[in-house]
Amino acid sequence: MSFALLLVFLLPALGVPFVYFAGKKSPKAAAIIVALLAVVNIALVLSTVPSILGSSDHRYVESYNWIPILNSEFTLFADGISVSMAVITSVLIVVAALFSINYMEGKKNLAVYYALLTLLSIGLVGVFITSNLLLFYFCWELMLVPAYFIVGNWGYRDAYKAAFKLFIFTHAGAVFVLLGIGAIYMVTGATDMFTAQAALMNVPDVAKWILLALTAGFAVKMAVVPLHMWLPDAHSEAPATMSALLSGVIISAGAYAILRLSLGTVFPAVAGTTVGIDFLHGLTIFGVISAFFGSFIALVETDIKRIIAYSSIAHMGYVMFGLSLFPSAAPEVGGTIAITSAITGTVLHLINHAVSKGLLFLSAGSVMHQTEARDIREMGGLAGKMPFTAVSSTTAALSIAGTPPFACFISEFLIFVGAFEVIKADDFYLVPTAFMLIATVVSLAYSLRYTSRVFLGQPKNGGEKTILDVPNWMKAAMAILIVFVIVLGIWPTFFVDLINTVSFV
Repeated sequence: MSFALLLVFLLPALGVPFVYFAGKKSPKAAAIIVALLAVVNIALVLSTVPSILGSSDHRYVESYNWIPILNSEFTLFADGISVSMAVITSVLIVVAALFSINYMEGKKNLAVYYALLTLLSIGLVGVFITSNLLLFYFCWELMLVPAYFIVGNWGYRDAYKAAFKLFIFTHAGAVFVLLGIGAIYMVTGATDMFTAQAALMNVPDVAKWILLALTAGFAVKMAVVPLHMWLPDAHSEAPATMSALLSGVIISAGAYAILRLSLGTVFPAVAGTTVGIDFLHGLTIFGVISAFFGSFIALVETDIKRIIAYSSIAHMGYVMFGLSLFPSAAPEVGGTIAITSAITGTVLHLINHAVSKGLLFLSAGSVMHQTEARDIREMGGLAGKMPFTAVSSTTAALSIAGTPPFACFISEFLIFVGAFEVIKADDFYLVPTAFMLIATVVSLAYSLRYTSRVFLGQPKNGGEKTILDVPNWMKAAMAILIVFVIVLGIWPTFFVDLINTVSFV
């Protein structure tokens, strides 16, 4: 039996003290250790792919004795979706660690910073590679604690105020998640999501309340309107590396959890009923509202990081819209719900958004690091002074705008293809799909405004201030993401093929 996924947990956990003590002597050494641990995790996760593709159910599972009194095993699993999310999460950890070498240089307590980053990586990756609900919740909460301290200790301006807002909102959402998990155990006696899935089919009246509780909790982390209030402050006040992880992975974890638990585990119990259809329609409405709200605020914001933060709300609107296209028909007895174009596009968009938004936040952090400014009205003409940062920022902004051949175009395209397929069976989606198409135009508008205000035109300081491009480690980190943004836009086949192996029920 292989221990690949167990090592994904153990290596970073055992590495935390090594990272801390290395950081005491050399923060650069600590950053490199964090990056190497993430690279090893990428290799370990990818080592499960042959088993996933070769097995009949397209899953790789490891199970260990854990809490017998609860009939709960320490179950780790990987399928096409979880592998994709775990890999891209680890890529962002690598990038964040390398970027931090120059970006965090001169800051205090960097040994603690890198130890917290390692601890955060356990929670981030763990959410995607377990089917045990208790372990899932443990990792869900583990994301929050290191994030709070990183934002609070190394953020800008009112950092602890933003960190506290992040903690209160997301922890309140976690209460609903815990209630949902507790209810699942109460009615099924199971702590494994796949075992619970079958048992919940017998209690549809209870399942609908569990569905609402879980989705509400996950939607807070996902930051869809009206549960978004924590996001602009947390993203804008966090250090750029944490902003990249918050926007690239942490809010995406909320979307993954809705797909995996709300829709994949609980929804089949109410599929085909009025409750199920109304639930999906409700997700559609919240998705459209979030897409327009985030886009319009980003169009008028002047703070360089808040523009990107509101863009994240808008893109979670796209994701929520994609999730609402989940097949609503009840599966036949013993049958499966095959993944659709819309769900493939939605998961791919989580991946593409992660690398694109991660790159955009790192680029914004680079601008702030070199200019010591964050108001785009005080910028301009930076392309000539910071050419590499200008290229990386423009690449990310065009991807976020859904411009081919960059990453987000193909995933948005698949979501809309899926929407048109669903419209044939349910014309409710006709108007929301039209609105979402309009929202893509607004996203292009704020992306072009951002790029032109920051990098084009004449410098607002008259050119008196000497501004240089970022140091090499920051360039290397952004270069990695540039490659992903371009390659995923041109050749998304690896992830698409993995995602398409997944089925529900």
